[in-house]
Amino acid sequence: MPDADRPQELPAKLLTDPEMISACRARDFARVFRLVKTRAGIYPSMIARRCELTPSRVGEVIAGQRRLSHMDVIERIADGLRIPGHMLGLARRTWETPQALVVTECEAPQEPESSKRTPASLPGPDVDSILALATRTSLSAATLEAFRSSIEDYWRRDDQHGGEALRPAIVGQLRYVVGLLKESRPPSIQNGLYQIAAELACLVGWTYFDARQYNQARAYFTEALQLATEVDDRQFIANVLACMSLQATYQDKPADSLALVAAAQDQARSSLGSTPRVLSMLSMREAFAHATLGNRDSTHRAIGEAHHQFGQIQTSDLDPSWVTYFNEPKLIVDTGIAHGRLGEAETAEPLIADALRREDRTNQRGRAFHAFWLARTQLDQGKLDQACRTATHALEPASAVASERVSGHLREFYDQLAPHRQEPVALAFEARLREFLPPVSGSIRP
Repeated sequence: MPDADRPQELPAKLLTDPEMISACRARDFARVFRLVKTRAGIYPSMIARRCELTPSRVGEVIAGQRRLSHMDVIERIADGLRIPGHMLGLARRTWETPQALVVTECEAPQEPESSKRTPASLPGPDVDSILALATRTSLSAATLEAFRSSIEDYWRRDDQHGGEALRPAIVGQLRYVVGLLKESRPPSIQNGLYQIAAELACLVGWTYFDARQYNQARAYFTEALQLATEVDDRQFIANVLACMSLQATYQDKPADSLALVAAAQDQARSSLGSTPRVLSMLSMREAFAHATLGNRDSTHRAIGEAHHQFGQIQTSDLDPSWVTYFNEPKLIVDTGIAHGRLGEAETAEPLIADALRREDRTNQRGRAFHAFWLARTQLDQGKLDQACRTATHALEPASAVASERVSGHLREFYDQLAPHRQEPVALAFEARLREFLPPVSGSIRP
């Protein structure tokens, strides 16, 4: 097939559209072909040529008169339309890896015939025998713990470096776990797999949110909700809705943010196992939504409820692992940010400063993010020297993490600095900015 006939890739908006993701997961090629036609302009005759199908066969599929289920045909569709393998439940396709990174397999030296021995207990080298052996491998509680440990490690590295480089590995593990869900297993194992898949989908959504790729984030958050709903994990449903609420504040949709966090709180309250730490975190997200709307009294009330719930935490509480990050420094810094969103800079500054002193130094993104918030509250009070010093200290952790959210807060501080751009302390900050970071966007040209 000539390269000119083969698109390099489908539009990212199509590949991350929930409808396309759903169609691919179900291998519903009638929907896939229709979406490819309407969203990418690839017509049935082109689909047929690129996927090595007859035009009449493609037409029958689109009309719902034929289903495609043979693996070799599915692989041709993935390769012809450049649909990533994981979306169709396939292994990673060779074209998904840049040619410079492809490792060429080398044939091992041939052994002498006399040295070749195949123990009777081992399967033959054919694919069916290998897959039959793989299906005899059972999952245990220890396997689930290994998955959970890997998720905790992903979160830790996301805090340190950002999620951009981690995302392919997390997506791969998500698709692997979703594949395991298709097999029949004991309820305890199956439920655990659903919870793990939901956490992985939420983590992928978070990495897209942190990159400010909001449509993709929403698609994965929605998948996480669907997976958690399968096992009625209402606490985790509340967690995903809280993530979506936070995203809505960044998209300047405060009404959506408030509606989402209200739904999250309803889910948490209807769960018998919701802990004070979970409820405290949700109240703080509610405070963010009210503050973005400018509802002063409601913000203060939500902050008070967050601190009340946090005060109820007991060492014996069985907190889910995904909420353990919400410790006292996090409560304090979020309280400061909520006041800052309301324009109450004088109240916000000492809270954020105190939390920064106590924050884990390995959390590069959190330290940069909160330091820029502190600098903005100082600038709001006319403390130019302090603000520039604080922002300068934030540059080192900011340069260590790939996070468009952090870059966005840097841009906002830089724009806020505009009236003071010729002051010596502002010029010194800009000089340090040039050393640490390339221009973050067109709005930053030191």
